[in-house]
Amino acid sequence: MFRLETEVDKSRQDLLRRRLRDTNTAASPILRALRGTPGERGLPLQVWALDPAGALAGGLVGHTWTTWLHVTYLWVDERHRGTGLGSRLLAHAERVARDERGCASVRLETWDFQAPEFYRKQGYEVVCVIPDYPPGITEYTLTKRLG
Repeated sequence: MFRLETEVDKSRQDLLRRRLRDTNTAASPILRALRGTPGERGLPLQVWALDPAGALAGGLVGHTWTTWLHVTYLWVDERHRGTGLGSRLLAHAERVARDERGCASVRLETWDFQAPEFYRKQGYEVVCVIPDYPPGITEYTLTKRLG
């Protein structure tokens, strides 16, 4: 018999993460080869657009891991939307990921009311659609091969 608990426990969470990493490493030659190398850890990648006064006009937050860039956030201030700033931020992050970090692909998630069409125009393809996540909203996962 097992006792199930729903409490938040940081030490158990860390132990679980380590054990899952060990299990995955044992099962995957690719993950095993990454252990102990710089590629094992993700590296933050952030790009900021500042207006002439130094205020934040937009930005991109993500990380690179192995040969992938994962874009976590891309935001442009409403006053600067439609100016190409979002495209410039994304293109700059893609260039850094490809040229400086050896990335071959990008992935990101967006909701239906955010920017799926913007990303499609940038060459991204929808690889996953999750309806009602959260209820009434559709989430898209998109990827792009960097050339």
